[in-house]
Amino acid sequence: MALYAIGDPHLSLGCDKPMDAFGGAWEGYVDKLRAGFAGLTAEDTVVFCGDLSWGMSLEEALPDFRFLEDLFPGKKILVKGNHDYWWTTANKMLTFWAGQGLNNFSLLHNNCQLYGEVALCGTRGWFFEEEADGHNEKVFKRELLRLETSLQAAGEREKICFLHYPPFYEGYVCQEIVDLLESYQVSACYYGHLHGGSHRLVREGARGSVEYHLIAGDYLHFCPRKVLPEGE
Repeated sequence: MALYAIGDPHLSLGCDKPMDAFGGAWEGYVDKLRAGFAGLTAEDTVVFCGDLSWGMSLEEALPDFRFLEDLFPGKKILVKGNHDYWWTTANKMLTFWAGQGLNNFSLLHNNCQLYGEVALCGTRGWFFEEEADGHNEKVFKRELLRLETSLQAAGEREKICFLHYPPFYEGYVCQEIVDLLESYQVSACYYGHLHGGSHRLVREGARGSVEYHLIAGDYLHFCPRKVLPEGE
């Protein structure tokens, strides 16, 4: 029994947008995911940090959800990514999964999830590609509110944060998010989104009081990273 995390599976079993076309680490990535998850059991939990499926709707993403259910039978906690166009309201998603018999899916979205005594917090986050003006400034502020709502829901528990967008890397810092993680005494932050050549910009390890780790699928060779051992 353990907690794992991985980001950016970019599945496309219900539509025609396979990532194999990018070559390199992405060649045969669906089979690599099968191999990477081979040792997980129904007792394990995995947090998926965004960009789960290229499906444009819940129905189009359904083959990808079923793939994950077949991949391992444990609990799956989802964070929204910038390419998760199928994402809708929490109630609609939970109702859809229940109606399909997919009962091991849950969300990190304006809430926290518990793993033993540890609170799992998170949201999509923000990225420099999105200019913080006009409509995008509203989205940015909403993401900050969602992150703080998630952190507040954790109370005094130890907190681990999961984001899709990186809070910082070489030459870039989203200071507002970094400040929130520090102020709520988050112990570690896991994030995705960065692929290929962007891996050279990654700066993992301690920054302030928080440990940061990139868990994009191609960075991990599609093998989920263990975050915590058995929940207490």
